[in-house]
Amino acid sequence: MKKILSRFLLVSSLIAMSLPVSAATEIQWWHAFTGRLGDLLAEQVEKFNASQSDYVVVGSNKGNYSETLNAGIAAFRAGEQPHILMVFEVGTATMMGAKGAIKPVYEVMAEGGAAFDPDGYLPPVKGYYTTPAGEMLSLPYNSSTPVLYVNRDILKGAGLDPDMDLSTWGMVDEAMDKLKAAGQECVLTTAWQSWVHLENLSAYHDVSFATKDNGFTALDTELAFNGPLQVAHIGAMGKWAKEGKFFYAGRRNEGGANFRAGECAFFTESSAGYAGVKSEADFEFEIRPLPFWPDAEGAPQNTIIGGSSLWVMAGHEADEYKGVSQFLSFLSSSDIQAKWHQDTGYLPITIAAYDQTKAEGFYGENPGTDIAILQMTGKPTTANSKGLRLGSFDQIRGIIDEELEAVWSGDKTAQAALDNAVQRGNQLLRRFEQANR
Repeated sequence: MKKILSRFLLVSSLIAMSLPVSAATEIQWWHAFTGRLGDLLAEQVEKFNASQSDYVVVGSNKGNYSETLNAGIAAFRAGEQPHILMVFEVGTATMMGAKGAIKPVYEVMAEGGAAFDPDGYLPPVKGYYTTPAGEMLSLPYNSSTPVLYVNRDILKGAGLDPDMDLSTWGMVDEAMDKLKAAGQECVLTTAWQSWVHLENLSAYHDVSFATKDNGFTALDTELAFNGPLQVAHIGAMGKWAKEGKFFYAGRRNEGGANFRAGECAFFTESSAGYAGVKSEADFEFEIRPLPFWPDAEGAPQNTIIGGSSLWVMAGHEADEYKGVSQFLSFLSSSDIQAKWHQDTGYLPITIAAYDQTKAEGFYGENPGTDIAILQMTGKPTTANSKGLRLGSFDQIRGIIDEELEAVWSGDKTAQAALDNAVQRGNQLLRRFEQANR
């Protein structure tokens, strides 16, 4: 009897061991971050995975923003799409037009039952990714806005007051003349020239970048960034380039290396450049508001965001979407958002994260880190300063970059370059409109 019982227990144990163990549901997140940002993103994933046992989020880098978007589109066509895709802000219209490819975030969160308050996001951030009815299509993740970085040591070395007023472009121009006269080689450089010096320039001065509320209200929008203000600003920059005051390093963030190395006095860049500057700069630096032209009526208005949001891809199972909703709720929590903001320089995209950061004394200990949010929220947004929602905008940016480079090299006037960029960009908009009607 004992032998029979022993054999029974042994067989039962073997059967139990052979039964499949309930595995956590895997959630795939494709993103565009490497380096320090990639490490911080991985920390968020690890923290979520450790907080529960039902789901495992797997983050995968798919290249830069453009490459990640293209990878997501190709994967959907092949039926191998991830659950979550990071898409930069200029890809918003493209994702909205991808019929059947996305599952709106407001539906995912409602069906998943996860804690989520869309009204808790900063209005300029929320407005970029919502329908006219206020329904959130994608989840804001990393949002930034351009600011002016100043190398105070260079100003002191040239005999200038490092606390001098640099609020207007005219004041910056005067300072650049003095710096150049003092022998400074790199006076001003920039990152993301289209985003800073045309897209944000237009919003900050409350002038139209494109018709139909910058593409928010209709697909038959047309580009309008060749107006008097934009031409005057790009013309001034072309003059600064000819005079050796503006140093053009490249279309993305190539100029950041020059500024962080202490070579340039002024640098127009994303607020998210703060983490890199703070960790690498061996000099005293300061963050200032983006300069404006005071003769423009209503300026300064507000700048607009860059960065990315998280889109949920269609074609997955209900239990997987429940895991997605829990992960997005986790990313929206004030603790996660406050730490992300403080670590990176990206905006505290929720009101709770901003309040928490302020209460923790971060802004007092790190002067200038609140400039981006104050610059964006100081005034209610207008039709010209809500943001941009244009089809094929990644390609349009490429056209703008090409035309601006012709201005910097002295091959074209600002008017001719912007007129040509508008004409070429409108051709892409018409193709996008036709494909999405």
